[in-house]
Amino acid sequence: MFLCLTANHQNASFELLEKLSIGAPRAAGILVQNGDFVTGAVVLATCNRFEAYLEIAEPLATADESVARTVRVISEASGIEAEELTASVRVLQGDDVASHLFAVSAGLESVILGEDEISGQVRRALEEARVAGTTSSGLERLFQRAAHTSRGVKNRTALGGAGRSLVRLALELTSSRIADWAATRVLLVGTGQYAGTTVAALRERGASDLTVFSASGRAPRFALRHGMVATDDLRSAIAEADVVITCTSTSTPVITTTIVEQGRRRIVIDLGLPRNVDPAIAAIPGIELLDLETVSLHAPLEELNATSDARALVSEAVSEHAAQTVEQQLTPAIVALRAHVFGLLDAEIDRARARGDSDGRTEAALRHLAGVLLHTPSVRARELARAGEAASFNEAVVALFGIDLPASTAARPKTDGMLDLLA
Repeated sequence: MFLCLTANHQNASFELLEKLSIGAPRAAGILVQNGDFVTGAVVLATCNRFEAYLEIAEPLATADESVARTVRVISEASGIEAEELTASVRVLQGDDVASHLFAVSAGLESVILGEDEISGQVRRALEEARVAGTTSSGLERLFQRAAHTSRGVKNRTALGGAGRSLVRLALELTSSRIADWAATRVLLVGTGQYAGTTVAALRERGASDLTVFSASGRAPRFALRHGMVATDDLRSAIAEADVVITCTSTSTPVITTTIVEQGRRRIVIDLGLPRNVDPAIAAIPGIELLDLETVSLHAPLEELNATSDARALVSEAVSEHAAQTVEQQLTPAIVALRAHVFGLLDAEIDRARARGDSDGRTEAALRHLAGVLLHTPSVRARELARAGEAASFNEAVVALFGIDLPASTAARPKTDGMLDLLA
């Protein structure tokens, strides 16, 4: 069973998302390592959403039990009261989890519909779960199908056009205040996932006087790769810049009132979550602060036709994923049937060899016959599974062959692709 707990820009404040982004990602490891029924967990934390995707072992736990424990763990990790978290989190289960993740990965749930960055963020969430050892075979299939769906939306709908991102929207909002980007001195604070996109978007607008600062010491390497100037003096760089753009993953503000001086007009764009900029700098004369919350208020209306096409693709992908998941539920029965048939086959081959058949023709004929006999059951298994009659196949295998099936035949298996062995 899949569960998803989602808090995003649609149902939670940016303040709550900021708290979640700081502490809650480590909750995945806690849930998997200290729980008896959470078999896998992937946490997706971005600038406008926090989501925990869980695979639950049934019947060890119910959805309600799993949600309650997950909320407790995330509450302790983030410092958010469980009651507040419960009120701000939306809970999804079953096929709704797939539908939501596929839509998220395709950019259909983003502030900017079809945004470029989200599919990469989803991919990195899975990679981080792999490194931490918290993913599962079911979540692997789910996230891989999400990546495939995202590519389909990008390639087959108008939402696949380039340039959809919060970075570009922030620069569009700023452009009304910039007379000439080519004459504008820009300071970029951060070298992370948004930084490269930001540089590209700035150059599209003609900006060329670009400087980068990184508290982690990665600025020189980033500057060399992107053809810009690196600095290690943040205070001076801010004083000289016309536009400051922050996009780091630090848990505390990088730009505070103590390093920003009043004077000439400067625009500060904070694309970080948690915040990279202390909101108090907006009170300093000459400073205009544009943060994620402000940017999101100016997000464009969705393009109806393109969104409709994209959601149709997502719906198709969800249906196919659901069908494949049900097929996987028959894997134990297929494996048991295969073992039974090949057990009989091996016994007949041994008898043939004992009778003096040493040229291998009888063995080859018997193996071919076994393959032919197993083909139709594998095809019928898929058909019955997709028709919602998987139990009928299990019952038939037991009744016709007297095979004892594992008690877990209704659970999602850990082994991929077993049905294909009989195709």
